[in-house]
Amino acid sequence: MLQVGLREANMHFSKYLKLVREGQEVVVTERGTPVAVIKPLINEGTPDDKIKSLEDQGILRRAVKGRLPLGRTIAIEGKPLSETMIEGREERF
Repeated sequence: MLQVGLREANMHFSKYLKLVREGQEVVVTERGTPVAVIKPLINEGTPDDKIKSLEDQGILRRAVKGRLPLGRTIAIEGKPLSETMIEGREERF
């Protein structure tokens, strides 16, 4: 990690940006105190790559077609939800 003063960073910004593009992090200091970090953005690739990354981190779990993600069904008493929805729509007209 490279440290550079604020004035130097301002005067030669393109030079430090080139280093960032090459993968290096640049810490910008003001009177010796770090005030900012310039670092490369992470390219996560395709949407499938992003989803895979979220799955690997435990943030996301893909749905399993035809059943609940936990693999169990829930029994609900009464008439089917589809009938209730149809009745609700008919009441509006």
